[in-house]
Amino acid sequence: MTARHGPGRSRPGHVPVSLKARATYAGPVEFPEAPLTTLKTLAAAGAIALAGILPVHSQTMPPDYGPPIGLENARKVMAAAESEASKNNWPVVIAIVDSGGHIVMMHKRDNAQLSSLDVAQGKAITALKYKRPTKVLDDAISAGGAGVRFLALKDITPLEGGFPIVMDGKIVGAIGVSGVLSGQNAQIGRAGIDALK
Repeated sequence: MTARHGPGRSRPGHVPVSLKARATYAGPVEFPEAPLTTLKTLAAAGAIALAGILPVHSQTMPPDYGPPIGLENARKVMAAAESEASKNNWPVVIAIVDSGGHIVMMHKRDNAQLSSLDVAQGKAITALKYKRPTKVLDDAISAGGAGVRFLALKDITPLEGGFPIVMDGKIVGAIGVSGVLSGQNAQIGRAGIDALK
């Protein structure tokens, strides 16, 4: 038997509307389409927000990769970095990779934590792959927002202390330092790359 629907009866799931409300209903409300300029403005705002993820200096074209750093130059970089760490008595690991991402040298100072072995090499490889100091990625992630997407990347160590090594305008390798505070790791890394200037 079918239920009858008529005055005073309601269908299941139906909310009855009074006759007065039915009389004043004018139909669906139409909204004007968003002008194209609004869409352009939104697109421009999105582009500006994305550009703000990385600092301005990181948005310039980085140098091309060059031939791998030789052992003699790697020793100069390592000696300067170790000198800075020794002067401050910092227990760190210093890793130098060539332009292909292969380890050239790694030194572990006494009492450096074991985790710094992987972290220092990770910083060097990240600086090499992204052609910029790892602090750029560290800052982008720390700022939140769209920068957090960097955390989804595979095999990235976005912690301050990694730097590309540039010779004759080409990236020949990278250095990564781990074991102390981020700024101190960076201080050691900068001392190393400054040895080639």
